[in-house]
Amino acid sequence: MSKLGKEDILRIADEQNIQFLRLQFSDVRGNLKSFEVPRSRFEMALEQTAFDGSTVEGFTRVEESDMFLSPDYDSFAVFPWYSPLGEGKVARVLCDVYDTDEMAFIGDPRYILKRALRKAENMGYDFKVCLECEFFLFDENGDGQPSTVTGDTGGYFDMGPVDRGEECRREICSILEEMNIKVSASHHASAPAQHQINLVADDALRMADNFLTLKYVVKSIAQQHGLVATFMPKPVYGINGSGLHINMSLFRGIKNIFSDESDKEFLSQTAYRFIAGLMKHAKDMTLVLNPLVNSYRRLVPGFEAPVHIAWSGKNRSALVRIPASRGPDDTRVELRSPDGACNPYLGLAVCLLAGLDGIENELEPPQVTNVNVFKMGRRQSDRVDIETLPTTMGDAIELYENSRFLKQCLGEHVFNQYMYSKKREINAYRSGISSWEIDNYLLKC
Repeated sequence: MSKLGKEDILRIADEQNIQFLRLQFSDVRGNLKSFEVPRSRFEMALEQTAFDGSTVEGFTRVEESDMFLSPDYDSFAVFPWYSPLGEGKVARVLCDVYDTDEMAFIGDPRYILKRALRKAENMGYDFKVCLECEFFLFDENGDGQPSTVTGDTGGYFDMGPVDRGEECRREICSILEEMNIKVSASHHASAPAQHQINLVADDALRMADNFLTLKYVVKSIAQQHGLVATFMPKPVYGINGSGLHINMSLFRGIKNIFSDESDKEFLSQTAYRFIAGLMKHAKDMTLVLNPLVNSYRRLVPGFEAPVHIAWSGKNRSALVRIPASRGPDDTRVELRSPDGACNPYLGLAVCLLAGLDGIENELEPPQVTNVNVFKMGRRQSDRVDIETLPTTMGDAIELYENSRFLKQCLGEHVFNQYMYSKKREINAYRSGISSWEIDNYLLKC
C-alpha cells in the first residue's frame, strides 16, 4: 500500500469533491466512534483534533477528559455510497488517541495492538491475519425497525433465489474493494439469512481496521436494501450462530515461518509452539474474544462452534484448526471460537501475545485431535483430558479477572475498564426479565 501524506489527502479531497471527513476510532468494547468535519476544517483535523474522552466507554474521567485524535493517513478512504446526487463525497480516516501530554493513550485499543506488534517485531516476526466474517441479513419489520424475520432459505454456498441476500452481499464486496479492503471470497453460510465474507491476509493492524470498516459497510448497505445486518453471535434459537474465524501466520520478511514441508502436518516448531500458547490461554482469553452474554448461546455443542480446547489438522470441530492450504506462503493457524462482537484490536493483541508466550517458553501442544469433537460429550472429553471453554459469561469474567496474562496483555487501565464494563453488562442481564420467563411462568405461578 502506498504511503499517503497530509497533502495527498487534501489533493484527493479537491479532486473528488470530498466535503466531509470522518475521524474514526474505537472504544474499549470495539464500537466504531466518529465525528465529522467539513472541508474547511480538513487541514487542521489532519494534524490533530481535540475531543472529550470522558464520553467514550473505557477512556477517561471528567476531570481529565481532554484527548486528541491523530489520523493514520494510510487509512484514508472514500465512502463510495454517499452523495449520489453529487453534492459532495464523504471520506474517513482512522485515528490513534493521545492524551494531553502528547503520549499515546494507554486505553486506546489500537495502541494495545500496536504494543503487541512491537513485541513481535522485536522477536523478528511480522504478524499476518486474515478473517472469515459471518453475519445475518434479516428483513425490516415494515416500520424500519429490526427483526429476525427472513424469507431466505439458503444454506452453505447456495445461490438465489433461496439466497435472498446475494445482491446486497455482492454490493458490499464491491464497496470494500473500492475502499482497498481486499475480499478473497463471499458466500451464503450455513443458516438461513447467514452470510460470510473472507478478507485477504494483511498486517494485523490494518486487518483490525478493515474489520471495523467491514461491519460499518455491511450495516450501511444492508439498510439501503431494506435489510438489517447483525454480527450478533446467536440471534436465532436452533440454528448456527455467527463466528469470526481468525487465521494467523508469522513471517520473517517474505518467509512464512509456520511452514515446514518436512513435517507430517507441514508445520514448523514455531507454529506448534504458537498453537500451544493459544491453547494454554484459550480460557482466559474467552471474555475478550466472546464478549457478550449472547456469545455463550453460540458456544454450545451441536452448532459448529468450538467448545473443546483441541487442535486438528483435518476437521473443523476443534478450537484450533490448520487449514488445508499449507504451502510455503499459505500455512496458517485458525482460531474458530471468536465472534464478531469482539474488539478486533484487543482480540488480535491477546491472540498474538498468547502465541508468542508459547514460542518464548517453548510450549508443546497436546496430541492432535482428529476425531469429530462436536460429537464428544463432556465425560468422554474428560477421559482424554480435553478441557472446554467457559460456558457462561460469568465464568468467563471470573477467568479473565484472575488472569495475570490478560492484565499484562492489555495493561491495567484497559484490563480494569473492560472488566468493569462486562460486570455491568452481566448484572444488567441478570436483573432483566426475559420473554421466556413471562411465557413459562406468568400464568403458572
